[in-house]
Amino acid sequence: MTETIPPLPRGARVLVTGATGFTGQVLTRQLAEAGADLRAVARASSNLEPLAGLPVRWVRGDVFVSAVVREAMRDVEYVFHVAALYREARHPDEQYWKVHVQSTQELARAALATPGFKRFVHVSTIGVHGHIENPPADESYPFHPGDIYQKTKAEAELWLRDFAAKENLPFTVIRPAAIYGPGDRRLFKLFKMAARGWFPLLGSGKCLYHLIHVEDLAAGLRLAAVHPSAVGEVFICGNPEAIRLEDMGRAIADALGRRFHVLRLPVGPVFLLADLCELVCRPFGIEPPLYRRRVAFYTKDRSFDTRKIREKLGFPYRYSSEAGLRQTTEWYVRAGWLRGAFRPPAS
Repeated sequence: MTETIPPLPRGARVLVTGATGFTGQVLTRQLAEAGADLRAVARASSNLEPLAGLPVRWVRGDVFVSAVVREAMRDVEYVFHVAALYREARHPDEQYWKVHVQSTQELARAALATPGFKRFVHVSTIGVHGHIENPPADESYPFHPGDIYQKTKAEAELWLRDFAAKENLPFTVIRPAAIYGPGDRRLFKLFKMAARGWFPLLGSGKCLYHLIHVEDLAAGLRLAAVHPSAVGEVFICGNPEAIRLEDMGRAIADALGRRFHVLRLPVGPVFLLADLCELVCRPFGIEPPLYRRRVAFYTKDRSFDTRKIREKLGFPYRYSSEAGLRQTTEWYVRAGWLRGAFRPPAS
């Protein structure tokens, strides 16, 4: 990867939470390449194999446990708080609060007590804004979180901003748009639907969506850790333009040389079906095949003005939405996740 982001000082002591997740793995690899002195928190059940061979000192345990945080934060200069509990209906609400809010509180207090601490980079989400009635929205747009994931993410961010202002803790908040790229499983279902040729959409809305390639996001997080103008600021990290879900599907199908058809479905009955699935599955601890938060994904517009991170920090994007979708599609084909042959763009 060509380095365009000012690097952290070589040997900088860095803690990454959520290092075994999709974004965390990419960020950890980039930091290792830059020569950081790395440590990371990982649950006992986390799979460390994807990062095997990297110079990471692992602290095993839950990121919201005080003793685990104290051990991980010893002599740390930079924190990248990436850990998140993603939207799965089987998780109790209390677990979201622990992973998002309690962990942020533990890490921030430990950072404040660490001599020589330089920057707390906190990963929030554009989901804190909820549906955007009059897109595009910027960092000042009101919070309208719609589910427990978004609500606890919003609570964690607001707590950190208030705490940091009172205690003079150097921090930056990054709100990523929808993260995708090679190896991602969360948006992979969209690629699978587009590959089939029939792309279901709910309701009659535009379904605007804002993307950020995982390599770009990791670079943005690193930039937030070193740029002096990032201190105390909040940045939405997303591509310059939003894209419709329909156009996402069309770009994927085109990369595969497939015909593409949109199938519009009424949203009301699907919401009812999702509620029924949750009602039946939740008491048994089963992840329902369909749930309300997943249905809502297809009904909201999320379009943002992302100029701030570009203008204030000079953030360079490597991937347009179209180029990133094609690159990711090619990876899925080569990895055997999608059937078919990748078709390079016409020259």
